[in-house]
Amino acid sequence: MRVLFRLFQQQQQHAKLLAAPSGGLFRWRQATAAAAAPVTAALVAISGIRMAASEERTYPTTLEGFGYGFNEEGKLRQLDKDTGKLTDRVFDYQVYTSLSENQAHYEALGDVITQYVYERLEEKEGLKKLYVPADVPPEEATFVFSTVEKLDRPKKLLVLIHGSGVVRAGQWARSLIINDCLDSGTQIPYIRRGRELGYEVLLLNTNDNYRTVKGARKPIRGSRNPTEHAVTVLEQYILASRPESVAIVAHSYGGVVTVELAQRFPDFFRDKVFAVGFTDSVHASSLVPEALKKIGRNWVTAKDPLDTPLTITKHDIPRHSAGHIKHEMTSYSCMSALFEFLESRYAEFRTNRGDEPRSKKAKGDEL
Repeated sequence: MRVLFRLFQQQQQHAKLLAAPSGGLFRWRQATAAAAAPVTAALVAISGIRMAASEERTYPTTLEGFGYGFNEEGKLRQLDKDTGKLTDRVFDYQVYTSLSENQAHYEALGDVITQYVYERLEEKEGLKKLYVPADVPPEEATFVFSTVEKLDRPKKLLVLIHGSGVVRAGQWARSLIINDCLDSGTQIPYIRRGRELGYEVLLLNTNDNYRTVKGARKPIRGSRNPTEHAVTVLEQYILASRPESVAIVAHSYGGVVTVELAQRFPDFFRDKVFAVGFTDSVHASSLVPEALKKIGRNWVTAKDPLDTPLTITKHDIPRHSAGHIKHEMTSYSCMSALFEFLESRYAEFRTNRGDEPRSKKAKGDEL
C-alpha cells in the first residue's frame, strides 16, 4: 500500500500538466502520458476506490450551493465564503485531487446552470414553457420555450436550434457560460434581438430525450432523438400556428437536424421558411436540398473578417466567416451579420409575395 501511495504522489506531481477542460473533455499533453505510463497500472486499485467515492458524493442544487453566482456582466464568479458576495475569482475546475471527481463536480455544476438558464428564460426574459408532447403529464414530457404562450399566425417566427451534447434549450455552449459569459454561451441575445425586429421566438430542446418514470428511465415519446424532437415541435406547434414566415438559426449539429427537416417538409420550407442561418453547422453537403441552398448561409470558423465569403463545395450552402476560430463562439460572434442576412432575406420574401418593392441582394448572394 505504501508503494501505491508513493506512486499516487508521483502521479499528482504531473497533474498540473493537464490541459484545461473544454466541453467536459480532457486532452493529455504528451509529457503527462509519458510520465504517467509506469504508474498507471499500479494505480488501478486506488482509482477504483476514488471512483466509488465519487459515485457516492452528493452535490448542491443551486449555484450558491456550489459557491458561484453571475455578476452584472453575466460572468460566473466565486462567492466569498464569509460574506456571500461575488468576488473576481473565476471558475475553478481543480477542486479535488481526483480527475473523476473533478469531472463529476463540473457536470453537476453544469446541470445546475441548465436549470438556472431555464429559470432566467421564464423569469427575466418572459418566455413560456410549452410541453412536448402536449398530451402527457408534464413530468413525462420535455418542453420548448416560446415568447408567447400560444403561437397564432405569427408574422415572423424565429426558431433557434442548439447543437448536440449537454446543451439544452436556451444554450449554445455550456463551456462558454461557465468560462466566458451568459451572452456568448446562451441564446438570450438572439431572443432579445429577434424581439426587437418583430419576431416571435421558439427555442427547441433537442437533447432532452429521457425521463425517469416510476424509477425507470424511459425515452420521451416524440422526442427520442434530436430529429424526432424537431419534427414533433414542427408539427405540434409551428405548423399548427400557421405562421406567415419562418427563419431558423441552427448551430453545429442543429444544422443536421435542420437539413433533415428540409428533406421531410419540402413544401413548408418552400412556402414559409425565408432564411436559415447556420453557425458552423456539421451537416453533410451531399444531403442539402436545393431549396435550402438558396435561403441558407453557414457562418464557419475562420481567421477572415466577419462575413467574408469563403470557398464552398458544389453542393453545399454558401459559407461565410463567423469572425472567430473557436467553434463554440461562432453563434455569438456572427450574430450581427446573421440578423442582417435574415432581414435581407425577409425583404426578398415579401417582395416575392408582392408585399413591397424589390430590395437589393445581400452581399454574397451570388455564391
